[in-house]
Amino acid sequence: RRYPTVEIRAETFNGSTHVPVPSDSAFLKALLFELRLVDDHIFVEHRDTCTRINHSSVYSVRTEGGDLWPVLAFQKSGLIYACLPLVEETLEPRPPLLTVSGLSQGLALLLGIVDYISPSRKNEAEMSAKIGQLRNLLIQACPLGTPLNTNIRSLNSSFDDIQEMPTDENQPAWRSNAYKGKPQVNVCITEKVKCKQYDKRDVVDTWQVYGAVNCKCDIEGSAPNVTLSLNLPTNGPPLQDIVVHHCVTSVDPAMLMSSSVEPLDDSVYNGPYKFPFVPPSDSFNLCYYTSQVPVPPILGCYQLIEEGSQLKITVNLKLHESIKNSFEYCEARIPFFNRGPIAQLEYKVSYGQLDLSREKSLLVWVIGQKFPKSLEVSLTGSVSFGTAGKEHPTDYVCTGNTAYVKLYFRIPDFTLTGCYVDQHSIQIFAPGKPKITASRELISSDYYIWNSKAPAPMVYKTLF
Repeated sequence: RRYPTVEIRAETFNGSTHVPVPSDSAFLKALLFELRLVDDHIFVEHRDTCTRINHSSVYSVRTEGGDLWPVLAFQKSGLIYACLPLVEETLEPRPPLLTVSGLSQGLALLLGIVDYISPSRKNEAEMSAKIGQLRNLLIQACPLGTPLNTNIRSLNSSFDDIQEMPTDENQPAWRSNAYKGKPQVNVCITEKVKCKQYDKRDVVDTWQVYGAVNCKCDIEGSAPNVTLSLNLPTNGPPLQDIVVHHCVTSVDPAMLMSSSVEPLDDSVYNGPYKFPFVPPSDSFNLCYYTSQVPVPPILGCYQLIEEGSQLKITVNLKLHESIKNSFEYCEARIPFFNRGPIAQLEYKVSYGQLDLSREKSLLVWVIGQKFPKSLEVSLTGSVSFGTAGKEHPTDYVCTGNTAYVKLYFRIPDFTLTGCYVDQHSIQIFAPGKPKITASRELISSDYYIWNSKAPAPMVYKTLF
């Protein structure tokens, strides 16, 4: 979709420095080039120089008319999702990303499209049909260039089914349905922890927490007002890089200025984090955040040594004492790349059980729902391999003894930051006493422990 009204506004803001949006085909060609999906074997200085490392999904796309910025783009399940948000200020010099409100709106809209299309990615005919309906859906979700409803799945795909707009002038466009029934509010905080551990003196381990607060508010009224507060324990690390949903009516500016790029100081905002909002009719993410927690939840050491035709492996894992020892699941997966099927396996585990995958190229160590009282578990063993076939996994990064263990776990009713929702602090300005349900969870995401007996790949050290 192109929005001429938005392009005219951009030209007004930028004057002589305005870069016009090229034709669809020219923009696509330039975007593919910037994302290194074409001509990736050619070194292009402005795109490939080491001084320009992208830490976000925001790009500057070079066109004949100049550099288009900020282009928000990312890949998901073989598709590229992209949009060009309006920057309501001059582009010279470029403003900080956190000040560009259009970026969070554009991201919310793209994530809504991902949520609408992704369930059909394995069925090509169904996915093509959904993509064909997107134009009609975008007319409702983003009629004049400003996203009004980013929950694409909640919209009707046919114009014949579209109900008349509400006659209540106070009802916001994102409240598409009128709820009737007992009021209830469900809130879930989901934190995901990414981690790279090397067990080496010359390489720094890295970890990062990403949080999202999902809400579902079934409340009567055309525009009910809700106020929700996120709280931290006394010494909890502050929330940073907070991005709020467009239904939030006001927030403390200090809350939005806390950035993980800047070092923490004593004046940093650490809550409580209040969000007054008029909720959409369907489930939505009220806000996203990051945090710099002092330790990762599970500390690990992986050693893999080649001795003749065998591999000797040792894995030690320790649950930090501050972490709730109650998992829905916890397992460590140990893949063996560029080798044949596992022909012989001898092992000893101090806790849990070890399984061999069907294709015989992956060890799955099921730790279960609790660590032992010592909070430490270990695995030792030796592995030998048969002749490699096409079905066995290969990896250009993991060659020789460069290998990793990947952890998968979920801890219900726990967050690494300690962030929680105080049910008594939720204020709802609507008739009736609502039923309030609050939950939280910690989930692993890209949780790697690299073999300390081999060089870790540089890409994981510099770009994490």
